[in-house]
Amino acid sequence: MKKAKTSSKISKRLPKTVGVIGLGNMGRGIAGNLIKAGHSVHVWDIAAAARKPFARRATVSEPAEMAAACRLIFFVVPGSPDIDAMTKGKGSMLAAARRGLVLYDLTTSDPTYSKKLARRAKNKGVHYMDAGMTGGGAKGADMGTMTLMIGGEAAVFRRTRGVLNDIAGALFHVGPSGAGHTMKLVNNMVTHTNFMTACEAAYLAGRAGIALADLIEVINMGNGRSYITERRFPDHILSETWDARSRVYNLHKDVGMAVHMADRLQAEVTLGRTTHAYLAEAIGRGMADTDFALIYPEFEKIAKAANRGAKKSKRRV
Repeated sequence: MKKAKTSSKISKRLPKTVGVIGLGNMGRGIAGNLIKAGHSVHVWDIAAAARKPFARRATVSEPAEMAAACRLIFFVVPGSPDIDAMTKGKGSMLAAARRGLVLYDLTTSDPTYSKKLARRAKNKGVHYMDAGMTGGGAKGADMGTMTLMIGGEAAVFRRTRGVLNDIAGALFHVGPSGAGHTMKLVNNMVTHTNFMTACEAAYLAGRAGIALADLIEVINMGNGRSYITERRFPDHILSETWDARSRVYNLHKDVGMAVHMADRLQAEVTLGRTTHAYLAEAIGRGMADTDFALIYPEFEKIAKAANRGAKKSKRRV
């Protein structure tokens, strides 16, 4: 695996007519940065309210129209089923695609599903690259500083990385089709488990009389620091803004896919399973559409209930 050097310059060889499908928390930042970089940008979202801010800044095109006009398209939608629906059938994107179209799948998805979509695209002469995102969430997308973990043909990556540089601060080509989404699932399992660990540590310290702000400050000066303690707690929890801009549902889905991948590969991921159980308990409490920062105030209740459930399951076995 090699880290690609980033550059603010756009090569004359690179496609400049690009598209973004999905204008939510991540997609609108990506589309905005492509516009700022001088590309001719086509955008689409199923929600008219999401499309409206781009009406005067970009071309609003439905997916099939976009596939005929663009040389590179980014999918920033909830997951593979959404892309599946857009790339299947007579009126689909693949049926209308211009020659040499490159699709970048920025979703968090099961690598097996991603490989299936890549094979379908290849049969139509379209290149399909899976690219997991990390590095600051929606804020990183807004600022163009996120990291992309990319799977697919190395030659296609090299040909398109100039455009990728306009939406990301670091690029890693990690292997063939599916490798990018595999890396993303592993990365998210680590990230979300770190969040649960930090919550647990905060409650333990609190019981011992240590203030949360003091705990975070000390941890961030030592070996226990992580992105969670350096950014998530100060920015979204200590600030009491509770605006991490991702739903509990998304975390549950991501860790669940990592656990399912582990089952398929016969790998042991006990800590990942515990995190998944905590997130399942949060969803059971009606928090599916809640900003995940709000797990922290409810953490002890969530953890106790999830652990009781795990003990009952073991007794039944």
